[in-house]
Amino acid sequence: MRSFSHNIGNMSQGFRVWVLVDIRAVAASRRPGFSKRQLAASLDQAGIAYIHLQKLGTPAQGRQAARAGDFEALWRIYDKHIKTPEAQAALGELLALIKSGKRVCLLCYERDPNECHRSRIAALVKKRTRVKVDDLIPPLF
Repeated sequence: MRSFSHNIGNMSQGFRVWVLVDIRAVAASRRPGFSKRQLAASLDQAGIAYIHLQKLGTPAQGRQAARAGDFEALWRIYDKHIKTPEAQAALGELLALIKSGKRVCLLCYERDPNECHRSRIAALVKKRTRVKVDDLIPPLF
């Protein structure tokens, strides 16, 4: 079985990703290779930069709603959160990266983009930059 970091490296190289932007509020994981330091090191070996924009992550209440399957509450909480000055500053950093011409991949723990805040961020990016957004969904482990 391949590790997650190996899969990310192979998959992102196929899409010529230059920067992986971690948008998890908490960049720690029990899944091997998915915690911030290990992931950054693996990506560096694959020639991919790593940036953690924590303020784009889902607040604790939103994560609780997602775990409970209450996506209406998740979106209400996240839509309020993304308007905060801290989240807007992080979104500005992301937009600057994209506008610089770098190929960027957003990373979160949720596999399905329709159940993840990545979809909200991707919609904002598309609206403000008109770039093409693709969902990169790896095979199940």
